Order: sequence, then structure tokens, then C-alpha cells
Amino acid sequence: MKTFAYDFDVIVVGGGHAGIEAAYAAARLGSRTLMITLHLDRIGLMPCNPAVGGIGKGHIVFEISALGGLMPKLCTQTYLQARMLNTRKGPAVHGLRLQIDKHAYNKLSKQVLEHTENLTLIMGMVDELILDDDKIVRGVRTREGEVYTAPSVVLTTGTFLNGLIHVGPTTYSAGRQGEEAVVNLSAFLAKIGLQMRRLKTGTPPRLLRSSLDFSRMEYQGSDPLASLFEFTPVTVEHKIGCYITHTNENTHAIIKKNFHLSPIFTGHIKGTPPRYCPSIEDKISRFADKNSHHVFVEPESASSEEIYPNGLSTSLPFNIQKEFIRSIVGFEEAVLTRPGYAVEYDCVLPHQLSHALEVKGVSGLFLAGQINGTTGYEEAAGQGIIAGINAHLKAHKKDPFIMNRTEGYIGIMIDDLVTFGVDEPYRMFTSRAERRLILRQDNVFDRLGEKAYTYGLISENFYKDIKQEHELVHSTVSTLTQGKKNVELMRLLGSGELEQVQAQIKEAAGSDISERALNTIHAEILYGPYIKREEKEIEKTLHFQHLAIPDTFEYSIVPGLSIELQQKLTKCKPATIAQAQLIQGMTPAAISLLIFKVREHTHQLRGQKNNVSKASAHLRPD
Repeated sequence: MKTFAYDFDVIVVGGGHAGIEAAYAAARLGSRTLMITLHLDRIGLMPCNPAVGGIGKGHIVFEISALGGLMPKLCTQTYLQARMLNTRKGPAVHGLRLQIDKHAYNKLSKQVLEHTENLTLIMGMVDELILDDDKIVRGVRTREGEVYTAPSVVLTTGTFLNGLIHVGPTTYSAGRQGEEAVVNLSAFLAKIGLQMRRLKTGTPPRLLRSSLDFSRMEYQGSDPLASLFEFTPVTVEHKIGCYITHTNENTHAIIKKNFHLSPIFTGHIKGTPPRYCPSIEDKISRFADKNSHHVFVEPESASSEEIYPNGLSTSLPFNIQKEFIRSIVGFEEAVLTRPGYAVEYDCVLPHQLSHALEVKGVSGLFLAGQINGTTGYEEAAGQGIIAGINAHLKAHKKDPFIMNRTEGYIGIMIDDLVTFGVDEPYRMFTSRAERRLILRQDNVFDRLGEKAYTYGLISENFYKDIKQEHELVHSTVSTLTQGKKNVELMRLLGSGELEQVQAQIKEAAGSDISERALNTIHAEILYGPYIKREEKEIEKTLHFQHLAIPDTFEYSIVPGLSIELQQKLTKCKPATIAQAQLIQGMTPAAISLLIFKVREHTHQLRGQKNNVSKASAHLRPD
């Protein structure tokens, strides 16, 4: 059999956050990798909010770090402000968030990729894929007619597929401001049978720093942290702070008066917007009872005078943007350096993908990022690293790398996408995780380290450090959960005396213990009984995945099952517990109830059959 001679092993189309992780992962694993992007100087650009992490999103970045990805490394070298969010709640839902110097991040992204072994970067626009008769990927063709071949192609096209920008009545074709849209590739994907849909996102206007009155705003500096997204501790420096101001009744009145000029309300925008990150006009329309909304005033870069007013995404006409911006406290003399805008674009409905992020009907084609209907740099990067790993494995004829829902937030995101699809841009929240107590930020390296090492994603020395910390954590937890020490520690935990708890942990583990290990020990003791319960629930669910649900089963008899879930189960008629798990809205508690009631119902059916058999035997003549 003749072997096809490929130019590369993996081709990555796009240089955004998904493309960066895909190309970096594939190249580090040893694949000859090509990245084709529209503009080499805009690799890793942050066209919207220059920040990484947050609640739920931060968990994804930690997982990218545990898998040896690039985003956490870039963040460590380019952050301006570091904060840990949600600290009033338990450690399972804390979220590290970094304000990023977007220009430094963009520049460093390109530099690192240019010096990554096995990786070639070129500028170009991909118009179509090269497929054989069996829909197997062979490569790509650019607008200029250049052909590059590879057995694996990863598309990370962001908002560029048929991108259309809206500023009031002004509409023009663009992937983002100042960059042309990609038209032919979108048409090609539809032509080969992929189902597409239109989505929308947006960004606020940018403001000139010197035109703002920061003395009238609330200041936000960095938190005293000992580490960021990487395993190695760092001394967090205070660089540039952020500020908070608010919209007011006057702001809302100006925007309401001009609703009729917003393309969201005129019907000019056809794409579905993100529910959890709406434009300011959409927010004011939906929450008409609120007189004020937060505006987070964030620097774009240490080398730029532009300020990002987070919370004011809009597609209103530019003159109206100027008017409502200047109604906000501290913004009275604001100079707008560029307008806010909405962008709508094509995405591929992700139910057409496998959990490896490979298109089911096109062998060797992988998709990652906004092309799959997600929103956010973190969600894109999390998909990118998985797609890059699997593109490499596919090129070398190896089994795919799959992260399931109990292993990480990236696994949850991918499972949500391929199982449920999207009807709006998808964003990660901790509430999407059924096993939040197990999937914490602090234990991410322990959770994923072994798998990362097995696949060659991290070095042996890194893995040894992870194992060493694992042993320290578990030996310390064992010491502190026995006898009198456990009684005293539980008393301190119950009374909220955090400093005394940490002092006891340091005494048992050693004063040089990392902040991460300290937090892990704290969480393992605090959540101990609940973690064991979750682990048992996971084992039970896995054990009963293939438990058959009889056709005669009535979901109305399951106590505690919501009417909504009863209706969905009755409509879908899942044949097994595994199929029932795939139904949107199904919770671990609901699955446990279902398992119990299905087993009870099955036993009753067997008992009835046995009674019938005995009765039949009694009636038979000798």
C-alpha cells in the first residue's frame, strides 16, 4: 500500500488562544506542526477584555497548566493585577483572575511559538480543506492557492467565519475590528455537510486614560498571593490596579431612549448573544428594575493609554456611546479612542464532534474555540490543548486523549458541547461541575499530573515535584485527622479560625509548605466526608452505567425528581442510566435516585415473573 507523503503531521488554522494551545501541544509532543494565521503580529491578541481566569474560567487555566500548556506561562510574565475571587465561599469555588498586559501577552505569544521546536508559523487565509473521497483530511488550500498537507487539521477560527461587525446602523464585513472576515471556509464547511449557526459577541468602547477621573472611583489592587496558575510559586507584584464605577439612572435613560438604534433590537443582528455577558443595552432591557450596574475600569497595557470599561459592551451608534459613557461617574470628560461594536459569526454546532473534538463525519478534522460555540479565551485555550493533543495522536495512529466530567472542567465543557450542543455562546461556571469538591484549583496538578506525564505533556522532573507534593499532602492529612489533633482541628474549622488552622497544618507539614499544598490540606480536611461521598457516588454511577431502564418504568414515582426532569425522561425514554445521564439538567442526585428506583422496579418485575412461573407450575397437570 502506497504511503501518502505529508508536508506536516498537524496543521492548525488560526493564531488565537485555541490555536496557540493546539499548535504548542502538537509540536511539543513531536508532531511537525504548521500554524496558518491571518496576521503573524496578532497571535495571542486579546480583542476583548484583557484578563484571564475568574470563577470557573480560572479552573480551566489551572488544568491547562497541569497539562503543560502555554497560557499559564504567558500569564505569569504579563499580568498587571492578580486577585482571588469568591474567597468568602469555600475553596472549591475560588477563582484566580489576572488582569493582563495585552500587548506584552501578544508579543510574548509570538516569540514563544517562533522558538518552539517542530513548529512553523506562516501568514495566510485558508479557503478550503483537502479531503479524499472518504472524507479523510489530507490538508488545506489557502486563498493564494498554496496547498499544505497533513493527516490532522485543527480549525480555530474565532469570530472570523463570515464575521460581520455592527456599530449602530453601520455594518461591515470583519472578523474583528480592522481585520477581514473569512468567507470561503465557512461556505466550504457547510458544503461538506456540517450544520452551522450564527452567534454574536461584542466589546465596549476604549477610553483614554488621561481623560478619566480616577479619584471618583473605587480602587482595586492585587491580592497577596504566593502563586498564580503555574506549579512554581511566584512573588506576586503590585503593578497597575483597576477601578470600579457604576452606571446610573441617567445612563440608563440615555440608553433606553436609543433602544431603537441598537441593532440588537432592530433585528439587524441575527446571531444569538451570550446570556451571561450581555451588552449594556440588553442588560438594561432585561433588568429594568436595576438603577445601576458595575463598570470595572481596567488597563489594557502598561504601554498603552487605553482603558477597558468592562461591563459596557455595546453596538449602539458611536455618538450615543459617547453620550452614555460621559454620564458615568469619573467618565464625564472621557475621550473614546475606539467604538464598541457587536460581531456576529458562524459556528459549527458541536454535537457533530466526538469527545476528542474531532468531527464525526470528517476523519482528521478537529475544531476548537469559538467555532464550537464557546465564548472566552480560557474556554478556547482549554479546547485548543485537547484538540492539539488529539490531532497529534491521530496523525500517529494512536488512541485519543479524553478527559471525562469527573477529571476536570475541560472535560465538563467538552462533554456539555458534544452532548447538548449550543443555542447561545457557552461560558464555563463552577455550577456546571457536579463534583466541585473534587475538581478544585488547588489539587489540579495532583488530579491531572499522572495523565499529563503518561502522554508526555510534562517533564519527569515536573512529575516528580507533583508526586512529592502529593505525598506531603496525604501524609499531613493522615496525621491531622487522627486522635486529639483531629478534634482540635475540627473545632478550629467550625469556628472559622483560619490562621490557627493554617498554623497547625504548617506545624505538621513543615513551614516551607507551598500555599497550594496548604490550601489542599485545608480543603481535604474541611470537605473530607463530602469528598468520600462524592467518590462513592462516582463509583456507583460508573458501576450502574449500563443498568437497563425498563420500558414500563414510570418517572413520576421517583421522589425528589423535578417535574422538568420527569418530562424530559418520559420524552427521551433512555434505555440505560448512561443515556439518562446525557439529558440536560440531570444532576448526580437525580441519577442516584433514578438508580435506586430503577433497581427497585427491576426487582419487583423479577418477583412478579417468579410468582407467575410458580403459579403456572402449580397449574400444570402431572
